[in-house]
Amino acid sequence: MSRNADRKHRAVTALQRHVVNPVMRRLPFQTLLETTGRTSGLPRRTPVGGRRTGDSFWLVSEFGERSQYVRNIRVHPEVRVRIRGRWYEGTAHVLPGDDPVARLRTLPRYNSAAVRALGTELLTVRVDLRR
Repeated sequence: MSRNADRKHRAVTALQRHVVNPVMRRLPFQTLLETTGRTSGLPRRTPVGGRRTGDSFWLVSEFGERSQYVRNIRVHPEVRVRIRGRWYEGTAHVLPGDDPVARLRTLPRYNSAAVRALGTELLTVRVDLRR
């Protein structure tokens, strides 16, 4: 990762961690991804943007393998997703072979624009939801 990309990653993640995410987690209809902490074993809730298509929920990680929730998924793929205020259980899959830029075209417009603008290493994630 280049020096500028590393600086951008640190600045954006600090802003998200300390300002944006605490506010967004409190909004009742914000989509949340709940993973299990890879070290602590505690639930970790991250506001995400994505779209449910059938029995799958798709999202694109801004920082790929550097995202804490992607690291958690690698260790504990069982997750929960809150969509429109309702929780769904599922299994998350990191898809490095998927084209994240093409995937963003199928996801909500404003979130996709933010991911493209702020992200440095885009990575697609699919959650297979259970009924």
